[in-house]
Amino acid sequence: MHGIFAENAHIHPFEKFEKLTTISKAPFTVFLKNNQQFLLSASPERYLKKVGERLISQPIKGTAQRFLDAVEDEKSKNQLASDPKERAENIMITDLVRNDLSRTAQQNSVQVEELCAVYSFLQVHQMISTITSKLDSQYSVIEAIKNSFPMGSMTGAPKVSAMKISEELEETKRGLYSGAVGYFTPTADFDFNVVIRSILYNQENKYVSFSVGSAITAQSVPEKEYEECILKAKAMSEVLS
Repeated sequence: MHGIFAENAHIHPFEKFEKLTTISKAPFTVFLKNNQQFLLSASPERYLKKVGERLISQPIKGTAQRFLDAVEDEKSKNQLASDPKERAENIMITDLVRNDLSRTAQQNSVQVEELCAVYSFLQVHQMISTITSKLDSQYSVIEAIKNSFPMGSMTGAPKVSAMKISEELEETKRGLYSGAVGYFTPTADFDFNVVIRSILYNQENKYVSFSVGSAITAQSVPEKEYEECILKAKAMSEVLS
């Protein structure tokens, strides 16, 4: 994880949020105000959704650049779809999510509905898998969240060991970054995102920050991981510049 911050920053949070969402047009955007603390999120990732007894998780692992030239753009998309390192990342997290959902699932109800599918957003191509389960009636909706949080796409696998390593090595605390924001309906359904591609602003302290990261596997090339971080930071950097 790489954190970027600025002190003595004076921004208009909602104006920056509107600009960020215009640039990104992400499906899980959030503007959150907590007294003088703001979250401006243009998240492309769903953490967990509940519809009736059905749970849906859609982890993202795998990112590629968009291009104005249609041929170059399609080439980038196809390279992502076939990249063995990116696919290994995604399959690793898909398996982790399968395990997480199985803890509250009806027997034999965990399914991988889509594996390593590539979706295109305004800023980037993303590799997304879709895992579903049916919630066992002995578990509450809160237990469904507790047994799958934090989301595997932001921890790595094995989850607990990866979290311990991150805690030791990362120089800044994640805070709300890589957490989740969502809502519950009156019928106990819910939908939560993953807090990525997001700007945090403390209006009282005039402190603005955002974080980006990439996954590390045995096949990782440090320079390419850094390039991925810069790509993910592009929209937020543009909004704040």
